[in-house]
Amino acid sequence: MMNVRPSEARGHANHGWLDSHHTFSFASYFDPENMGFRSLRVINEDRVQSGEGFDTHPHRDMEIITYPLSGAIAHRDSTGGQGLLRAGEVQRMTAGTGVMHSEMNGSNEDVHFLQIWIIPEKKGLKPEYEQKFFPEKDRQGRWRVVASPDARDGSLTVHQDVLLSSTLLSPGEKAEYTLPKGRHAWVQIARGTGTLNGVALKAGDGVAVSDESSLVLTASEPLEALLFDLA
Repeated sequence: MMNVRPSEARGHANHGWLDSHHTFSFASYFDPENMGFRSLRVINEDRVQSGEGFDTHPHRDMEIITYPLSGAIAHRDSTGGQGLLRAGEVQRMTAGTGVMHSEMNGSNEDVHFLQIWIIPEKKGLKPEYEQKFFPEKDRQGRWRVVASPDARDGSLTVHQDVLLSSTLLSPGEKAEYTLPKGRHAWVQIARGTGTLNGVALKAGDGVAVSDESSLVLTASEPLEALLFDLA
């Protein structure tokens, strides 16, 4: 069973410096039918103008994954972590008992990224963060795990029973995924167009998947996508 969440059905907030689309309920956008999927709570597609960003603000008891698509994000947090996050890199922050952080556009162009929130397996975790680079060649034409509960294959560690994978596909190229029995998936199209098991999808679309053992994503134009394998 596949349920498509179309790009145009998402919540939208344009603050001038920030243009944001919300797959699930977030901030002033509330949709009781779309509060998340399994432990996946937030997927926001954000575009932030040069010189702008999110000033220091708090988070608590959430696994936050930042996935840049273009540009660079300057990050600083109360654990002492700071740095620049560029396309190809992925960052995981465990907010746990509480963390203060800021995210600013660290480039001379608009920065385009996905911010993802996952409900952790338990509350009160120690705040921490990590960041890793995943080369395009490792994601081209295949699903590459970028976050997992056991840091498999050099992925980031996320404190929840979730496998997050990324792929890049050229036109006509396919990426196949076997979903174990009893598992669920969310597929998010970050860029491009294609089909998932024959269902047409475009950038910004998301798909909730249950009771499907095999997933085949095929690109009709250059495509980038994320797949969440969820308990």
